[in-house]
Amino acid sequence: MGIQKWSDEITVVELFDSPQFADDVSALMEELDGAATDVVLNFTGVGYINSSDVSSLLRLRKKMAALGRRLMLCDVTPPVYGVLKTTGLDKMFDFAGDVATALATFQLAGPIEAEDAEEDDEAAEDE
Repeated sequence: MGIQKWSDEITVVELFDSPQFADDVSALMEELDGAATDVVLNFTGVGYINSSDVSSLLRLRKKMAALGRRLMLCDVTPPVYGVLKTTGLDKMFDFAGDVATALATFQLAGPIEAEDAEEDDEAAEDE
């Protein structure tokens, strides 16, 4: 797995197919305990996801909301997006076409405001 600190505020993670997918997301969650950042998940190396992978993504999303940080998925392949759309999860995640666009989106949006973090946290608790 490639966890790369792009800046003090943003981490970029390159993901791959199972069984490595869930392990990589778990490692990322442990790293976030030490230093919470916004996260870009690069799905270039992911051709499919299974129910365990979906569960890992949902746990990560909940943790990110609790930390008041943002999560963006990028380079999502059509089969993976199809699973997310079929399950309705496409509405729960933010997407970008590629890593550069995701980084630019975070930078242009600026730091997350405390009020926005509270709203995200409440939404994660409702799930």
